[in-house]
Amino acid sequence: MYALAGEVLNAVQWIDRLGVEFVSAIRTSLLTVMMTSMTGLGSVTAGVVFVGLFYLAGWREEFVKSVVALSLLGVVVWGLMSLVDRPFPPNPICITESDTGVTSSFPSGHAAAVTVYATIARNSDELPFAVAAGFAGLISFSRIYLGTHYLSDTLFGMGLGVVAVLFAEWLLDRVGEEAVLDLLPFDTDI
Repeated sequence: MYALAGEVLNAVQWIDRLGVEFVSAIRTSLLTVMMTSMTGLGSVTAGVVFVGLFYLAGWREEFVKSVVALSLLGVVVWGLMSLVDRPFPPNPICITESDTGVTSSFPSGHAAAVTVYATIARNSDELPFAVAAGFAGLISFSRIYLGTHYLSDTLFGMGLGVVAVLFAEWLLDRVGEEAVLDLLPFDTDI
């Protein structure tokens, strides 16, 4: 069992090294500016803005699902970053710092968050799935390109995003949207 786990980890590290070599080979000034500009759309600040826009637009289902999924992700991503404490790839273009210091590479919270938006858009009457998925892919790639995450960190983050939405849908089927809205620290009339 341990031998198999070791082989899997070796394969993941090999793929991650190939990813680092690939992005190093394709880096250009223009692409770096584009990726640096785009990556912020996966941040916590952008998440608050997106969720706020869902609320202001009256998109109840999208608002409630994103609140549940992103709240879960906040706890899970922070916990995994603290527990795993994986170092960043070599030669990063930018490093993300938090209030508690530098975060770790695993998993990608940005990739997880933007995958939440794309997964919610998949079944939304309001959000265009192709646009959301395209931006999610570009923002996730930007995390690898900028050297803040390895490929495996980003793919794992994307998986977390999908699981968080599936959990949100499961929870909302059980308790209903109104129960979640009642827990919010402000009145909602959405």
